[in-house]
Amino acid sequence: MENLNRIKVVLVEQNKTGKWLAERLGKDRSTVSKWCSNKIQPDLATLSKIAGLLNVDIRELLNKSM
Repeated sequence: MENLNRIKVVLVEQNKTGKWLAERLGKDRSTVSKWCSNKIQPDLATLSKIAGLLNVDIRELLNKSM
Protein backbone atom coordinates (compact mmCIF):
# COMPACT_ATOMS: atom_id res chain seq x y z
CA MET A 1 0.00 0.00 0.00
CA GLU A 2 1.20 3.46 -0.88
CA ASN A 3 1.90 5.96 1.90
CA LEU A 4 -0.80 8.56 1.44
CA ASN A 5 -0.18 10.75 4.45
CA ARG A 6 2.82 12.31 6.19
CA ILE A 7 1.33 12.58 9.68
CA LYS A 8 4.16 10.64 11.32
CA VAL A 9 6.82 12.71 9.53
CA VAL A 10 5.27 16.00 10.61
CA LEU A 11 4.87 14.78 14.20
CA VAL A 12 8.55 13.84 14.30
CA GLU A 13 9.58 17.17 12.77
CA GLN A 14 7.67 18.95 15.55
CA ASN A 15 8.87 16.64 18.34
CA LYS A 16 5.32 15.51 19.03
CA THR A 17 4.01 11.99 19.57
CA GLY A 18 1.04 10.01 18.41
CA LYS A 19 -0.10 9.96 22.04
CA TRP A 20 -0.08 13.77 22.08
CA LEU A 21 -2.15 13.87 18.89
CA ALA A 22 -4.60 11.22 20.13
CA GLU A 23 -5.20 13.16 23.35
CA ARG A 24 -5.82 16.43 21.49
CA LEU A 25 -8.25 14.79 19.08
CA GLY A 26 -10.00 12.59 21.64
CA LYS A 27 -9.09 9.52 19.58
CA ASP A 28 -7.68 6.16 20.59
CA ARG A 29 -3.89 5.93 20.35
CA SER A 30 -4.19 2.80 18.21
CA THR A 31 -6.21 4.75 15.63
CA VAL A 32 -3.56 7.46 15.43
CA SER A 33 -0.89 4.77 15.19
CA LYS A 34 -2.70 3.28 12.17
CA TRP A 35 -2.82 6.73 10.54
CA CYS A 36 0.90 7.20 11.17
CA SER A 37 1.71 3.84 9.61
CA ASN A 38 -0.69 4.47 6.71
CA LYS A 39 -2.74 1.35 7.52
CA ILE A 40 -5.87 3.50 7.52
CA GLN A 41 -6.50 7.15 6.63
CA PRO A 42 -8.27 9.85 8.61
CA ASP A 43 -11.27 11.52 7.00
CA LEU A 44 -10.80 15.02 5.60
CA ALA A 45 -12.43 16.72 8.61
CA THR A 46 -10.02 14.95 10.96
CA LEU A 47 -7.07 15.69 8.68
CA SER A 48 -8.05 19.36 8.83
CA LYS A 49 -8.11 19.22 12.64
CA ILE A 50 -4.68 17.58 12.65
CA ALA A 51 -3.33 20.33 10.41
CA GLY A 52 -4.73 22.93 12.79
CA LEU A 53 -3.19 21.27 15.85
CA LEU A 54 0.18 21.04 14.11
CA ASN A 55 -0.15 24.54 12.66
CA VAL A 56 0.55 23.37 9.11
CA ASP A 57 -1.27 23.60 5.80
CA ILE A 58 -3.32 20.42 5.28
CA ARG A 59 -1.31 19.78 2.08
CA GLU A 60 1.81 19.24 4.20
CA LEU A 61 0.13 16.16 5.66
CA LEU A 62 -0.31 14.52 2.27
CA ASN A 63 2.26 12.90 0.05
CA LYS A 64 2.43 14.38 -3.41
CA SER A 65 1.22 12.04 -6.12
CA MET A 66 3.64 11.23 -8.89
